[in-house]
Amino acid sequence: MDLVLRADRVLVDGVIRPAAVAVEQGRVADIGPLDTHHDAGDQIALPASAILLPGFVDTHVHIDEPGTDWEGFATATDAAACAGVTTLVDMPLDCVPVTTTVAALEAKQAVAEGNCRVSVEYWGGIVPANLGTLHTLAAAGVRGFKCFLADSGHPDFPPLSPEELRAAAAEVADLDSVLLVHAESHAVLARCAPPAGPDHASFLASRPDAAEVAAVQSAIDAARGTGARIHIVHVSSAQVLDSIAAAKSDDVAVTAETCPHYLVFAAEDVPRGDTRFAVCPPIRGGANRERLWTALADGTLDMVVSDHSPGAPEAAEGTDFGRATGGIRSLQFSPRAVWTQAADRGFGVADLSRWMSQRPADLAGLDDRGRIAVGARADLCAFDPDATDTVQPAGIRHRSPVSPYAGKVLRGRVLASWVGGRPAYVDPAHPTSVAPVLGVGS
Repeated sequence: MDLVLRADRVLVDGVIRPAAVAVEQGRVADIGPLDTHHDAGDQIALPASAILLPGFVDTHVHIDEPGTDWEGFATATDAAACAGVTTLVDMPLDCVPVTTTVAALEAKQAVAEGNCRVSVEYWGGIVPANLGTLHTLAAAGVRGFKCFLADSGHPDFPPLSPEELRAAAAEVADLDSVLLVHAESHAVLARCAPPAGPDHASFLASRPDAAEVAAVQSAIDAARGTGARIHIVHVSSAQVLDSIAAAKSDDVAVTAETCPHYLVFAAEDVPRGDTRFAVCPPIRGGANRERLWTALADGTLDMVVSDHSPGAPEAAEGTDFGRATGGIRSLQFSPRAVWTQAADRGFGVADLSRWMSQRPADLAGLDDRGRIAVGARADLCAFDPDATDTVQPAGIRHRSPVSPYAGKVLRGRVLASWVGGRPAYVDPAHPTSVAPVLGVGS
């Protein structure tokens, strides 16, 4: 064996129990009792405070490279590693070129080569111009496809009309892939006044619940009519939950995600002029937030992913919601932010792992991760669920430190993460907690 991790608490098959996890050639080779004998190059006994979890999987990350200075593979994957996130799936827009062709995908892969501390996969983009050619991106290895039903903010990534959405869904169904939908209705948004000034209420009114309700129904109808697997990204409005639940009960192939900022923040608490909270769709009220938590508990919402979406820092630091670049920098804090709220509501670490490891991995067809199991990749995270600390801007590893999480007290600490059995991160404040222990079990 190359590595053996021993812990009093290991999450296996949804149950936390003592175990020794042995790793060989980057995969879990054995899961046995804590005192199982293994000869190994490295043997690590985790502290009693830690739980060994599968690495988190974040399937909604905007890395924006090449072509912008907003975020890059080096900084994004550095932030991910220290968050215990061992796999990212990159979104196809905000980079130049957008990932709607094989050439654009290869340009992204070339920039990523040698610059990533965690695994990176890719979604392909669907725009009107590449309908009928999606098989080329599928053959090149994208995990699925993403489209918009409203203006994406990127001139090279226009939205699909209702007819184009159905054509895209049919094409994705033929490929046995998955279609991710940014579900806001262009028609509804076009009737709304644009945001202006420092009040978040103006921004909220510019993207009402009705825009999500209409677009989610269109996506469900496309799934129902074509048999495509459709995934609704970043659900913010609780008003769509009944439609999603009804579709699931009818065996329509639809899944849905929400994001930490919708589970943590509330519109009424957004400070005046604080455009760090600008995101599309918007952060809604506290009562809406509680309904999202209920939907996670009952399975209407399947997972939580970051939607880490960095914009130009100078735009984020302005006070006019009409000028702010929408997007929240959150990749480094997402698991801890969700855990802080989840623990207060009586959820357990197994719930957190299901929402942020197993189900995102399943969405992207990554069957070898998101769980600790024999044969799975040894993508692992040593997580102390009871530690707390305050997010300091100086410790933010994203390219920009502008984030609404700065100054917040979060629960949980990642002591270490491993990607394919190799260390990706060790907490510099507690390095000895994951140091190799010679002689254990040998």
